[in-house]
Amino acid sequence: MLVIGLLAVFLQATAQDYIPTEKDIKHFSETKTAIVLEDNPIAEYNLLMRELAPMEWKITPFEFMTWKNFEKKAADRSYSFVTMNKVTIEKDKSNALYLFMSLVLGGPSKGLSDMRDLCSIPVAYYGANEETYLYKLSVFLRFMQNHVRLISQNPSISDKNILMYYNKNIQKIEGKTLYLLADELAKDVDTEAEIGKVYEGQVKIVTREEVQKAIEHKDPNVIFLHKVGPGSRKSNALCYKMLVDVAEAQFYYFDYHKIDNKSPDAFLVSDFKKLSRKN
Repeated sequence: MLVIGLLAVFLQATAQDYIPTEKDIKHFSETKTAIVLEDNPIAEYNLLMRELAPMEWKITPFEFMTWKNFEKKAADRSYSFVTMNKVTIEKDKSNALYLFMSLVLGGPSKGLSDMRDLCSIPVAYYGANEETYLYKLSVFLRFMQNHVRLISQNPSISDKNILMYYNKNIQKIEGKTLYLLADELAKDVDTEAEIGKVYEGQVKIVTREEVQKAIEHKDPNVIFLHKVGPGSRKSNALCYKMLVDVAEAQFYYFDYHKIDNKSPDAFLVSDFKKLSRKN
């Protein structure tokens, strides 16, 4: 299990707010990527990753590996790894557990939390029903590769606040439709009419099946909300909110807040107002 700093909740999910170097990125391009599967061979995650990886993973040669084999290969510098990790946030007093998808480099280390992390994405609150996030994994696999290409072509970006860089993408949202799930929205903005009072862009309240269909078809007109939280009022736990482009697998917005009586585990009015200010 990883314990990460609050400033490293996205893209660098290691114990030490690690920032990839140009040397790391060059080395990654020379590795073979092992996609680490659960030890249960019929786990839904395993079946899905075996289906997705041949279609989505293009940046390096790849293979599949169980956690048992990962423990044997983790120190091998000729490998990189895609893993699904249990994570706690250093300053989260609720001790909440999250699932992060991470891309790490092999090499000598004290353990997974000490490995050089190229990209990590909050995927779900630990214990969430797999049906709420597995259908998004193809987008996350593509995003990881896009992110590595981005910092390879623009090394200076990794020395700055990467979240600020991705949040600037919200300026490109015009003309696209936000796909939103009603149960991931605060009660005062869980209808299209209510959202329209604070945000003028195109929105559509949809089902998970509709989001999945847009992802499968890589619909160029769709951006979906990816929210990670406990799904209930859990004081001081973190709620992550991301807007993700379906076709290009880019992040257009990233923010998080601590859950309390005034700020539920949901996309808030304040989030829509931020989107409006950036358009």
